[in-house]
Amino acid sequence: MNAQDSGSVEDLAARLRPGFTLGVAAAAFQIEGSLTADGRGPSGWDAFCEKPGAIVDGGSPTVACDHYNRSDEDIALMQELGVDSYRFSLSWPRIQPGGKGAVNQRGLDFYDRLIDKLLAAGISPMATLYHWDTPLELEHAGGWMNRDTAERFAVYCQAAAERFGDRVEHWVTMNEPVSVTVQGYSLGVHAPGRQLLFDSLPAAHHQLLGHGMAVQALRGAGVKGQIGVSNMHCPVEPASTSLGDRLMAQALDLILNRIYADAILLGQYPKPPLPMKPWFRSLGTVHDGDLELISQPLDFYGLNYYYPVKAAAGPGPAEIPTGRSPEMTKVPFHLAAYQEYETTGFGWPVAPEYLALLLREMKDRYGDALPPIYITEGGASYPEPAHVEGPVQDTNRITYLAEHLGHALTATGPGGIAEDVDLRGYYVWTLLDNFEWAAGYSQRFGLIHVDFETLERTPKDSFYWYRALGRARHRHL
Repeated sequence: MNAQDSGSVEDLAARLRPGFTLGVAAAAFQIEGSLTADGRGPSGWDAFCEKPGAIVDGGSPTVACDHYNRSDEDIALMQELGVDSYRFSLSWPRIQPGGKGAVNQRGLDFYDRLIDKLLAAGISPMATLYHWDTPLELEHAGGWMNRDTAERFAVYCQAAAERFGDRVEHWVTMNEPVSVTVQGYSLGVHAPGRQLLFDSLPAAHHQLLGHGMAVQALRGAGVKGQIGVSNMHCPVEPASTSLGDRLMAQALDLILNRIYADAILLGQYPKPPLPMKPWFRSLGTVHDGDLELISQPLDFYGLNYYYPVKAAAGPGPAEIPTGRSPEMTKVPFHLAAYQEYETTGFGWPVAPEYLALLLREMKDRYGDALPPIYITEGGASYPEPAHVEGPVQDTNRITYLAEHLGHALTATGPGGIAEDVDLRGYYVWTLLDNFEWAAGYSQRFGLIHVDFETLERTPKDSFYWYRALGRARHRHL
């Protein structure tokens, strides 16, 4: 039986509400390559990738998927896939090379053409203004530990809004500020490679401030599209019923989830359990008016969901979901394993029911302050060959996507545990196998296989399954 004939297609298609968005997502740094072309300046990630041992197998983003030169081919593949929307990111150093000063017209022109081609192909653009590629000059000045970076970000957002505001239908101010803070500034496994542990929290506040300033810039420019933000949320639970594990689960929930969503949706930072209050002291440097700026009303909230987290008291191994950080052994908690679940190529537990629980948790916490939800990233990496002669039979990815989308639709459908959540779409991470940050080219998330020697694109079985889902939907409307 072909992937597109799977029974899950008809079942899922019948549960897709009219107007529900089926999309794919990608990020500039991971696919574009051409790091010095047409006036692009260096980013903090460019510099991080040059550090010995920073990237698995020494992989380089210099070419990546060469999307900068092959965007026509990639849009044609999206059109064949039949998706409603493409979530991509604008490269800040491509548009404003030093992070301040004049904008680079050739950088703006690239995204101008990309947006026009997407619209011509019937694909709605969802543009992310920041997906981790901080201009290197700003990184050298402190990056997100420096409040000035938020102000510089707002100026760049203004330029993007003025150029693309008439055509971009959804704007994402920032992608996963939690990942930048924890992996980039706390544990050092991502750019800029700093190891500040709890002293990294100003980076969280300044990113949130940048988000608020971006919302202001977009609205001030009169963009026609809807405005939101995307963050990764990990449902957190204690490894046992012990007081220590429960306290550590509360603390980790704050670090991974609530610092960001509480500030954006409620206009306040959560109060940590008393024993952990000193850990969060660096969040205390909040200026008057900051939280009002951060918590401006949004048109949607983007959830990136990959896995749940189980917290246990006491130091543990250096392993974290995206690699290995010796700094993790210095904190008074560790991540316990989920033995009951199969895992992805990254070792992440495949736990789709936690997506349903996450949607319920978000509504319980934020009530009427919770805007409509898009799942702006969901997907899985699995071991696959570097070179192929035909479609990859990635039935594991098809199962992953069908189960996660299915749980989300059941949860938000009539009688579901989160039926009061307005779920409006699901974006698969990702369109193409790409440069997966510190994991280099060792993790393949794509619906399309990329041969990184020849750059040949080969749709996988999951591509045809997702295409069949989109086509089947029209039979049920």
